[in-house]
Amino acid sequence: MKVIVTVVEKIISEAHIDIPDGLNKSAIKQHIVDRYNTGGMQTEMNIFQVDFESISARIVPEQADTHSISASISEVRL
Repeated sequence: MKVIVTVVEKIISEAHIDIPDGLNKSAIKQHIVDRYNTGGMQTEMNIFQVDFESISARIVPEQADTHSISASISEVRL
């Protein structure tokens, strides 16, 4: 039997970064967004908290034709 398991988590990461002094609120926001979008913060991100949202499993028959797949797939929420 084949089972497809889907786990949904909300991950909160934290990065401690240095930004130039003297920037206004809008410029600080833009600096952070630009750094994130260019991948500059990826290596500095530490997982701070993981919240479990949900887990589900779908049982998929291994020998199913296209006509019986929709009728034979069952889903279980855990």
